[in-house]
Amino acid sequence: MKNTLDIRTVANRYAAQLQLCCSHRSSSYCIARTIHAHMIASGFKPRGHILNRLMDIYCKSSNIAYALHLFNKIPEPDIVARTTLIAAYSTAGNLKLAQEVFGGTPLSTRDTVFYNAMITAYSHNNDGHAAIELFREMRRDDFRPDNYTCTSVLGALALIVEDEKHCQQMHCAVLKSGTVFVTSVLNALISTYVKCASSPLASSSLLMGAAKKLFDEMPKKDELTWTTMITGYVRNNDLDAAREILDGVTENIGVAWNAMISGYVHHGFIHEALEMFRRMHLKGIQHDGFTYTSIISACANAGLFKHGKQMHAFILRTEEKHELEFSLSVNNALVSLYGKCGKVDEAREIFNKMPIRDLISWNAILSAYVNLGCIVEAKSFFKEMPERNLLTWTVMISGLAQNGFGEEGLKLFNQMRIEGFEPCDYAFAGAITSSAMLGALEHGRQLHAQLVKLGHDSSLSAGNALITMYARCGIVEAANCVFLTMPCLDSVSWNAMIAALGQHGHGLQAIELFEQMLKEDIVPDRITFLTILSACSHAGLVKEGHRYFNSMRGCYNITPGEDHYARLIDLLVRAGKFSEAKDVIQSMPFEPGAPIWEALLSGCRIHGNMDLGIQSAERLFELMPQHDGTYVLLSNMYATAGRQNDVAKVRKLMRDRGIKKEPGCSWIEVESKVHVFLVDDTVHPEVQAVYNYLEQLVLEMRKLGYVPDTKFVLHDMEEAQKESVLYTHSEKLAVVFGLMKLPLGATIRVFKNLRICGDCHNAFKFMSKVVGREIVVRDGKRFHHFRNGECSCGNYW
Repeated sequence: MKNTLDIRTVANRYAAQLQLCCSHRSSSYCIARTIHAHMIASGFKPRGHILNRLMDIYCKSSNIAYALHLFNKIPEPDIVARTTLIAAYSTAGNLKLAQEVFGGTPLSTRDTVFYNAMITAYSHNNDGHAAIELFREMRRDDFRPDNYTCTSVLGALALIVEDEKHCQQMHCAVLKSGTVFVTSVLNALISTYVKCASSPLASSSLLMGAAKKLFDEMPKKDELTWTTMITGYVRNNDLDAAREILDGVTENIGVAWNAMISGYVHHGFIHEALEMFRRMHLKGIQHDGFTYTSIISACANAGLFKHGKQMHAFILRTEEKHELEFSLSVNNALVSLYGKCGKVDEAREIFNKMPIRDLISWNAILSAYVNLGCIVEAKSFFKEMPERNLLTWTVMISGLAQNGFGEEGLKLFNQMRIEGFEPCDYAFAGAITSSAMLGALEHGRQLHAQLVKLGHDSSLSAGNALITMYARCGIVEAANCVFLTMPCLDSVSWNAMIAALGQHGHGLQAIELFEQMLKEDIVPDRITFLTILSACSHAGLVKEGHRYFNSMRGCYNITPGEDHYARLIDLLVRAGKFSEAKDVIQSMPFEPGAPIWEALLSGCRIHGNMDLGIQSAERLFELMPQHDGTYVLLSNMYATAGRQNDVAKVRKLMRDRGIKKEPGCSWIEVESKVHVFLVDDTVHPEVQAVYNYLEQLVLEMRKLGYVPDTKFVLHDMEEAQKESVLYTHSEKLAVVFGLMKLPLGATIRVFKNLRICGDCHNAFKFMSKVVGREIVVRDGKRFHHFRNGECSCGNYW
C-alpha cells in the first residue's frame, strides 16, 4: 500500500513539473527533456497521462521524432496520444503520416476531438474537400459535432466554396448541431459567406447580405467578427459598407482599423488611408506592424515620399522597442518606400542596419537599384543574394531589358530555366522586351510559342511586350494581330500599338486607332500623346498634331512637358514651318532645353536653314558639350552646303574636346544568329563576298536610274572616292548579306544604331526593285519599308 502511495506521489510530482513546462514555451523542451531523463535514471515508468503530456510538449516544440518514439513504446496508445500525434503532423504539414495514425485507430476508440484533429489537419493544409468528406463520415458514424468541429469544417469549406448552396447547407448543419450561438462558429460561418461572395459563380450581394444578417443577429461580437465583416466588404469592393461597419465598432479594435486602412490602400484611396491612420492615432488605438506597413506601402505606391518619411520618423520616435517580426515587415516596407522614390542610398542604409532580413528584403533593395537604372550595382547585388525566387529573376530580367542590356536579359532568362524556375508571364515579358531591343525576331517568336504553350498568352503584360517586340522587329501586322486578339487591353496596349503604327509610317492609321481608343472610353495619358505626336511627325500630319497637342490641357487636363513640346516642334520643322516653331518656343512656360534645340537642329539640317541651325547647335554645345550628335548634324549641314572649311572646324572642335563620333553599326538576324557590320567593315568573315555582290547590284541599280548621292560623304575627296565610301556604309552591307543568305522571297530586316543616310535610303528603293523583295530598315528614329522602288515613309523622314 505504501509503495503504491510512493509511486503515486512521484507520478504527481512529475506531472506537476511537466505542467509547469506548458507555461514556458521557449524553454519547455529543454526542461521536459531534463525531467524525462530524471524519470529514466530513477527507474520510474510513466503511465499514460504523463507520457501524453511529454508527447504534447515534444510536439509543440517541433520535436516530433521524440514524441513518436514515446508513442511507439506505448502498448495501447489511448485516444489522447493519437490526437496529439495527428495535431503535430498537421502542424508539420505531413498529412500522409497524420492519415496513417487516423486510419490505424479503431472506430470504437475514436471520439469527436479525434475527428476534430484530423478535420483541422486537412483544413490547415488547404485540403478542403478531404475535410468536408471526413465531416460527412463523422456524422455517418454517429459522432456528434461540437463547436470546434463546426469551426474547422467551416474553415475548410471557405477554402473551396463557390456556390451559395454550400453555405446554406452548412448553415443548416450548424443549426442542427446546436452551436449556432457560439461566437467562434458564427465567425467561421460569416467568413464562409464572405469568401463565397468573391466567387464568380455566386451572387456577391446575396451572400454579403446573409453575412450581414448573421452579423446583426449575433449576441456577442469579438474583434474577429468585426474584422471579418470589414474585410469581406473590402474584398467585394464595397468600401462604403466596410466603413459603415467600422464606424459601428464600440471598442478600440486595432485589427479592424488595420483592415479598413488596408482596404483603402488596396483600392488606391491613399489619402483616405492616411486620414484613417490620423483618426486611429487621435483615438489612442495602438498601431502595430500591419498599420505601419500598410501606410508606408501606400506612400511608396503613390510617390508620397515626404509622408512616408514622416511615418518613418514617427516610428523611430514612438516605437523604441519592437519584436524582430514587427521590425522586419516595417523595414521591408521602408526599403521599398525609399527605393521606389529614388533614394537608393537611404534604402541600402536601412537594409544594412536590419537585424534580420528575408527574401522580401533582398528583393526590395534589388528592385530599388533596378528602378533607378543602377544596373551594374543591381547585377553585383543579384550575385550576392543568399537565395532567389521567381520574383528575383523577373525583376532582374526586366531591369536588364529596360536598361539596354537585352543580350544579358535573354541569357539570364535561360539561366533561370536551367535552375528549375518556371517563368511567369512577367518574366516572359522581360525576355520578349530583350528580344525587341535586339531585333531578335526568331527568338521573340519562340518565346511567343512558349508563352502560348504554358497558357500565359492571355497575360496583359506579355501581350503588351509582344506588340512592342513585333513592331520593333519590323512586323507591324503581327503586332496588330496580337493587339486585336488580346482578351483585355489597358492604356499601355493602346499606346504600344499607336507607337508601332507611327514608327512604321502609318500616321493616318495611328490617328484612327487613337480616335477608337477615345470611343472605348480609355483616357489617354501623357505617354499616349507622345506616341500620337510622334506618329503625326513621321507622317507630316501638322494640322492633326497641333489639334492633339492643344487638346492635352483643354480636354484632358494634362500639362504638356518638354518632351511633348519637342515632338510638336519636330512636327513643325520637319514640315518647314520654322516661324510657327519659334512661336511655340516663345510660348513655352519654361526655358527651352536640349530636346527642343535637338528638334530644331534636325529640322534645320533637312531644310538647310543654316542660321537657325547654327544657333541651335551653339545652344546644344552649352547644354550638352559632350554629345556627339550635335557635332555630326552641324557637320552634315556644312557638308551639304559645300562649306568644307566649316566641316573641318567642327571636326577640329571635336578632337580638341575629345569627342568621338559613335560608329555606324547595322545588324541582321540569319538562322537565329545576329550578324553585325560596321562602316568600311573588314572583320566579318564573308564581307568580301558582300562587297562583290553589292558591286553587281549597283550596276543593275544604275540601269534603273540610281545615282550615288555623294553629298552625304563628309570628307573632301575625289568624286569616285566618295562613291566608294558610300558603298561601305554598314546598312548597305547588312542588307546585301541578307539578300545573299536568306531564302528567295524572304523579307530582309536590318537594324541600325544611327539614322539611315540619304544615299542608302535612295539605294534601297532601287535595290528593292532590282531584287523584287521587301527590305525593312529600322534606324535610330523609325522604320523604312522598301517595296518596288518606294519607301513607306514617302520620303518624309
